[in-house]
Amino acid sequence: MWLEDVEENALIQAKNLANLPFAFKHIALMPDCHSGYGMPIGGVLATKGVIVPNAVGVDIGCGMCAVKTSLKTINSEKLKKVMSGIRELVPLGFKHHMEAQDEALMPLLENVPENGIVKRQYVAAKKQIGTLGGGNHFIEIQKGSDGHIWIMIHSGSRNIGLKVAAHYNDLAKKLNERWHSAVDKKHDLAYLPIETQEAKDYIAEMQYCVDFAFANRKLMMENIKSAFRKVMGKKFEELEFINIAHNYARWESHFGTNVIIHRKGATSAKEGETGIIPGSQGTKSYIVKGKGNLESFQSCSHGAGRKMGRKQAQRELDLSKEVLKLDKKGILHSVRTIKDLDEAPGAYKNIDTVMENQSDLVEILIELMPLGVIKG
Repeated sequence: MWLEDVEENALIQAKNLANLPFAFKHIALMPDCHSGYGMPIGGVLATKGVIVPNAVGVDIGCGMCAVKTSLKTINSEKLKKVMSGIRELVPLGFKHHMEAQDEALMPLLENVPENGIVKRQYVAAKKQIGTLGGGNHFIEIQKGSDGHIWIMIHSGSRNIGLKVAAHYNDLAKKLNERWHSAVDKKHDLAYLPIETQEAKDYIAEMQYCVDFAFANRKLMMENIKSAFRKVMGKKFEELEFINIAHNYARWESHFGTNVIIHRKGATSAKEGETGIIPGSQGTKSYIVKGKGNLESFQSCSHGAGRKMGRKQAQRELDLSKEVLKLDKKGILHSVRTIKDLDEAPGAYKNIDTVMENQSDLVEILIELMPLGVIKG
């Protein structure tokens, strides 16, 4: 564990993972760890011979992308105009595009099963690509410690990922019951042996969702850049693009063994690998370089991590205090009403502590302070 204040339920879930007969070595808990569905968010599971849909989660391929721009400053008036332009071009929350987007923007269908979930959801997904979604997804304009203005997006695979995750988890549960599996069904960790057709289909459809989530972020970023150019003109150029996912499973080699690494709210941090660790609304985010720590399965946190559930935050946080925190920093934010408190800074762990706890996992390259935040 890379934290001391782990939630009791998250620790119980980690123990359930550790007791799986196919778990390899140990379970790694990142410093942003908190309770999830079946497996803790901020957890890393290595398995031999099986894949566990719930150890990837429902928002397959969810992740971050960040663009370093040529801009060094942007005043409040222009920032407001840019943010208005973004809201016109990027559907937020449950909203989709009215028209299907260009098919060339979609990942190729060549590897997915003919009668699978992806092909059934494909037409709907063409209207969802380039949309943010809700929950903790965000678009943020930031000022970097390198002197540049950055753009950051957190988003995933929208409804197509949810449908794939639900289908294969349900399928795994049914098969595990038929096989009289030793894995307690109350733990929500049903698995698929990799030699089965069901596992092969899940891996193919999961990878499509990872690719779709990346394509989704790329299209949003193009539209965000258009909003910038409309306001900033020729001053605006992209200097660097970074993309990472934090909900997926893939084959990797660890401790001399080929295993399937499941990262659920965790980021790959191989030696020299560039990554993104966002804070909460109103706190710093980070561009980092991985240190390749073997004990963490070469992983790091995917963000600050929640310290309060959504309903708990809405009940217990003080709206005026949370707004004041953000206003004092001059951030154009999205905390307006009590229902927005689930994404207020007070609902999240201290990002400084999170980063201190993983100093052996990543090196900080650039610190990013928020200027404007758009939430789903």
